[in-house]
Amino acid sequence: MQNIPQIAVLDGFAMNPGDLSWDALRALGTVELHDRTPAGEIVRRAQHAEIIITNKVPFTRETIAQLPRLRYLGVTATGYNIIDVAAAKERNITVTNVPAYSTDSVAQLVFALVLEFTHRAGHHADAVRSGRWSTNPDFAFWDFPLTELAGKTFGIVGYGNIGRAVARIAAAFGMQVLVATRSTPADPSVVNVDLAELLRRSDIISLHCPLTAQTDKLINASTLALMKPAALLINTGRGGLVDEQALADALNSGRLAGAGLDVLSTEPPSPQNPLITAKNTIITPHIAWASFAARTRLMDVVVNNVRAFLSGHPVNVVS
Repeated sequence: MQNIPQIAVLDGFAMNPGDLSWDALRALGTVELHDRTPAGEIVRRAQHAEIIITNKVPFTRETIAQLPRLRYLGVTATGYNIIDVAAAKERNITVTNVPAYSTDSVAQLVFALVLEFTHRAGHHADAVRSGRWSTNPDFAFWDFPLTELAGKTFGIVGYGNIGRAVARIAAAFGMQVLVATRSTPADPSVVNVDLAELLRRSDIISLHCPLTAQTDKLINASTLALMKPAALLINTGRGGLVDEQALADALNSGRLAGAGLDVLSTEPPSPQNPLITAKNTIITPHIAWASFAARTRLMDVVVNNVRAFLSGHPVNVVS
């Protein structure tokens, strides 16, 4: 009789709050679903599973050591820093991730943030609803400077899939695109410069590099001092790329014109995070990845990763 694998999904709600189906995963084994799993419940919920699906629930060396049945850890994200991959490798546990599923959605939010600064569409729509246009003596009014993107310089730090997608959109707006990357861009219209030059020249800087020991707090008091006072900073990458207090200080002092952020160093953030009350800051709650289309692709790849593992030919393996 064929063994039916035991599958545990430990924090499935973010990927599937109810608008997607788990049926394709259920077709591969017996599935135990949990929307969220607190730290004290990880081992209990995972102890009988051979296959575990996780997004933010961490698997340390100590946790892995308590799970003798574990054969596979599937991360429902591109980043996999929540897994002690060395410990998994020692146990011959396969670890997979999901690369490039949200590229277009993240690039789209980058420009949603940019456009909110350049035209304040939401604010002006609210002003119309409150009657301000109806009582205005002129045919038009605006509360903020309206900025045209054509001719501006857009700087991209990191030039992977998302960085390249952002570059294409920036070029479509008629912007000059600078990138700071160790690779050589294939697009001749993109100019590769060092980070300091990018920060000095760019009107908008968008972060798309991974969070490593070298990029931790890449945006700090020293690098902020290089930027134009009228520049905007956009971060849809990792919260740890930014020294949050230094950025808040720059915004509150007028040293930087604005920041559009979809990620913070701790999520959910503390109410005391200095960026929440900083001037000229737009913060969205880590939603760049979460469009229905992107989550559908994510689910499809998660299931396919498990299917490939069960067939003996795993894909998207990181350990």
